[in-house]
Amino acid sequence: MHETDMTKALILTLKDWWEGEGCPAIARVHLVVGKFTCVEPVSLQFAFEVQTRNTFLDGVELVIRETPLIAFCHTCQGEYSPEIGIQYACPTCKSPMEDIRSGRELKIDRVEGAIPAQADHSCA
Repeated sequence: MHETDMTKALILTLKDWWEGEGCPAIARVHLVVGKFTCVEPVSLQFAFEVQTRNTFLDGVELVIRETPLIAFCHTCQGEYSPEIGIQYACPTCKSPMEDIRSGRELKIDRVEGAIPAQADHSCA
């Protein structure tokens, strides 16, 4: 399950950002995950919930937006949506998929802050 390792990397990235920003309260973390990354959003959600318990991210909502796999055929000069694991070639001319326009994304889109219950901004 590579979602576990991805979650560890995500937590480290967020911790560096969080500490650098003065430890603000976080409500939500928005991710963009492409279909072609083979990351299962449900597994990623689960790994995030488990690995953030009793940390600075405890209770933070992970919001995942999936992007579809979209390729561009230079022969036909058109975009198409390959069926992952079944057919990657252009459905019109059968040229192999060589130009992926969408679907490989795996990034933090944004972090939403929360209004802290108290004015304590320590990073403890």
